[in-house]
Amino acid sequence: MNPKADFYFDKAGQWEKATIQLRSIVLDCGLTEEVKWGSPCYTYNNNNIVLIHVFKEYCAILFFKGALLHDPEGILVQQSENTQATRQIRFTSAKEITAMQAVIKAYIYEAIEVEKAGLTVKYKKVAEFHMPEEFQIKLDKMPKLKKAFEALTPGRQRGYLLFFGGAKQAKTRESRVEKYIDHILAGKGLDDE
Repeated sequence: MNPKADFYFDKAGQWEKATIQLRSIVLDCGLTEEVKWGSPCYTYNNNNIVLIHVFKEYCAILFFKGALLHDPEGILVQQSENTQATRQIRFTSAKEITAMQAVIKAYIYEAIEVEKAGLTVKYKKVAEFHMPEEFQIKLDKMPKLKKAFEALTPGRQRGYLLFFGGAKQAKTRESRVEKYIDHILAGKGLDDE
């Protein structure tokens, strides 16, 4: 156990007992406990395997390469249609975790084997994502913006495209694009300060 992760379990509220159980199960699989993105993250040879996190309705164990796992129990959840690699197993009680302990361990061990084998998730190319018309118009009118956007990492590009395209109304999409022009010109991702 890494004492730096203790805070997360102490503040897990209604999920405290459940997340402590998950922590015990994951550590029993021989992974190293770290804190990344404000959550307990478990690694094998410095590679991320799983993360424990809590939400209002459930707590979960997230598999970084979950898309590559077999799912004989049909319990892996893709968080959204745009999630490419990660998958979750969600829990609504500590009792559920106790009943599923062997299954959870089997999935973790498989995730470790996926990492040992060097398998990687094949991500969609940025060009395969929907380009919101409002953003395309700005890119066409502002060559500097287009150049700056193309210089961003693929992950940052995807983040912007999903964020801009996620608005239902054209007016909101335009507003989002306008708000982030300077951010893109500065070479920053959506959540970069």
